[in-house]
Amino acid sequence: MRADRLVAILLLLQAHGQLTAPDIAARLEVSERTVRRDLEALCMAGIPLYSQRGRGGGWAILGGHRIDLTGLTADEAEALSVATTPGNPTVGGELEAAMRKVLAALPEPLRQRVQAARAAILVDRAGWGREAPDPPAWLGELRSAVLRARQVDVSYAPPGRPSEVRRLHPLGLVCKRDVWYLVAMAPAGLRTYRLSRVTSVAGTGLPAVRPEGFDLAAVWADVERRMRDRFAGIEVELTVSERMAGRVRAAIAGWAPITVTDRPGRWVVTMPNATVAAWELAGFGDEVEVHGPDEVRAELARLGERLAARYG
Repeated sequence: MRADRLVAILLLLQAHGQLTAPDIAARLEVSERTVRRDLEALCMAGIPLYSQRGRGGGWAILGGHRIDLTGLTADEAEALSVATTPGNPTVGGELEAAMRKVLAALPEPLRQRVQAARAAILVDRAGWGREAPDPPAWLGELRSAVLRARQVDVSYAPPGRPSEVRRLHPLGLVCKRDVWYLVAMAPAGLRTYRLSRVTSVAGTGLPAVRPEGFDLAAVWADVERRMRDRFAGIEVELTVSERMAGRVRAAIAGWAPITVTDRPGRWVVTMPNATVAAWELAGFGDEVEVHGPDEVRAELARLGERLAARYG
């Protein structure tokens, strides 16, 4: 977007003091002609830019003029950073305060563009007939611990077991399909914790240790790979009706790998076992037809018989 590029030019000039148009074009990966048009637009918008010709010349902001963002608080700056993370569904109330300050710092033409863009896009995460899920109870405390690198004592209840208190070094938070996970160092090594199973969080004030070279995206990719391997039990061949394809994909794609064949509506889905496959697919009725393996078809038949006996 041009508005993004204009702000980027100003920030580059603020950071480097003086740059030539070719320098700016190279940094932004656009043509020099585009940069010159943008510089003219900034001058017309009232930004005090000047150009010095000759060797050692370039474009600069006159008199040290700056886009002043010093009014941002630490929490607001964090909120802006977190909000621009791809896929992040929620941030605290500091985001609106931070955006007001950013808008106030922009020249009028850019401010109008940004306001128009914000008014033109709405993200509604709730399904039809349902409200969007609330963030987990301890998300704020754990986010603070991650950002400030502080150890925490977490009471965690694994499936089928009572809560246990664990001292963790929090390293990152991941949200996958509205389910939040904490990635942390535990006494037994790097672990992942589902926030819905956290029953309490207590700060310790002690600094957290971050492993050298830790990469949250790489760690999560490994978690996803191991989960896929864990649940990869059988390949189910099925045909999905065209009108139901989107709903079926939304329901299972997050945990069951789907391969679409060259035959219309024909999929191969990898699922843990025949029982899980039958229970997951039965809810779609005759919009999904399972061709194999036979144990999945048999499990569907048994499930149908039980339902017919109860409701028939």
